[in-house]
Amino acid sequence: MKMDRLIGILSILLQREAVTAPMLAKRFEVSVRTIRRDVDQLCRAGIPVVTKQGAGGGLSIMEGYKIDRTLLTGRELQDILAGLRSLDSVNGTNRYGMLMEKLSAGSSNFLSGSQSVFIDLSSWYKSSLAPKIELIREGIDTARELRFCYYSSSGEGERQIRPYYLIFRWSSWYVWGFCTARQDFRLFKLNRMDALALTDTRFEKQPAPLPDLQDERIFPGGICVKALFRPNCKWRLGEEFGVNCFTVQPDGRLLFHADYTNKENLLTWLLTFRDEAELLEPRELREELREALASVLKLYEEGK
Repeated sequence: MKMDRLIGILSILLQREAVTAPMLAKRFEVSVRTIRRDVDQLCRAGIPVVTKQGAGGGLSIMEGYKIDRTLLTGRELQDILAGLRSLDSVNGTNRYGMLMEKLSAGSSNFLSGSQSVFIDLSSWYKSSLAPKIELIREGIDTARELRFCYYSSSGEGERQIRPYYLIFRWSSWYVWGFCTARQDFRLFKLNRMDALALTDTRFEKQPAPLPDLQDERIFPGGICVKALFRPNCKWRLGEEFGVNCFTVQPDGRLLFHADYTNKENLLTWLLTFRDEAELLEPRELREELREALASVLKLYEEGK
């Protein structure tokens, strides 16, 4: 990919005094003409790349900017490597790992030493997410609209959007795009998308607002939960809400406090604890949960 190549060329230029265009072309398996276009693009982006003719010449960063060579430390470049490898964990390829191998071959030792940070962005849904991510990226790169069936709490329906950003947040993948039906920007969760397709409808990219990803904006809360859990639930409460979400009572039980967003999600979550959790507040939800449990019991008694 072009962006990979630009990052690679810049990294090599930051490490070496000079490098020839033919060497870069061989390294990245493209033509010398392509390398020259890439260098022109780096110059337009404000990177002062100069060309020296003759023996010992080649491409280099302008002498007055040599201090920029230390702009990224070895540890920072290791973090970049970890980030690139994390993208491989999503699409199931070794594309970015191969890029970093190309950069490290014959260059300085900025990639040497043990790698201490590994990021895995894959999930149980990796096999279905990878093709969706590739289609969305193609839609963004080529400015083509996407069509899909979307499942939400209000029902399901066909949507068509102009994609702008692919986002990983809250342990899930989302696409931020302009919904043609709503005539506004919306955030769509990839796991809720089905029959995703790239259309032939092209759009002119406009300055797009960034999504407001604050937790308070997406998960407004509003349900003040108070519940008692048995002591053996401590590990799970700590994992899901942090160890400060409860206080240990004299009898060993855990008094849990949290601000929850969705009533249905709350009731479903409590039911996963079976008889190890007791909802105290809100009182109206306690009553609703009691009625739901009575209905479940009746269902199973009838099943006998």
